[in-house]
Amino acid sequence: MDFSSLTPVLWLGLIGTPLMIAMGQVLFKMTSQTAGSFSVNGLLSLALNPILIAALVLYGLGTIIWIYVLKSVPLTIAYSFMGLTFCFVPVLAQIFFGEPLSLRYAVGALLIIAGLLTINV
Repeated sequence: MDFSSLTPVLWLGLIGTPLMIAMGQVLFKMTSQTAGSFSVNGLLSLALNPILIAALVLYGLGTIIWIYVLKSVPLTIAYSFMGLTFCFVPVLAQIFFGEPLSLRYAVGALLIIAGLLTINV
């Protein structure tokens, strides 16, 4: 597949969907910080948690966008972009939770991006 033939909308879907999945993970973590006990009341409270609902909506929207990306991009090419979630999640965790980023993370992220390029170029 020739990447120059991809429209800006497809590029947005290829990169935006992993970013949406990563943002959903941040919202799941936020939800976990307020989750109560594993009981009927705790589960009901969790099910009504607006942060959890936002995470699920984000995942759902990301899935719908991904389906339209897959209409135009072969799965073997598109799926490699999901590896970007492993780059995005730690950065978002640092921003929202102050989790540290290390040199090992940076090297790993660069290797993921190098792998993405190797597979697709």
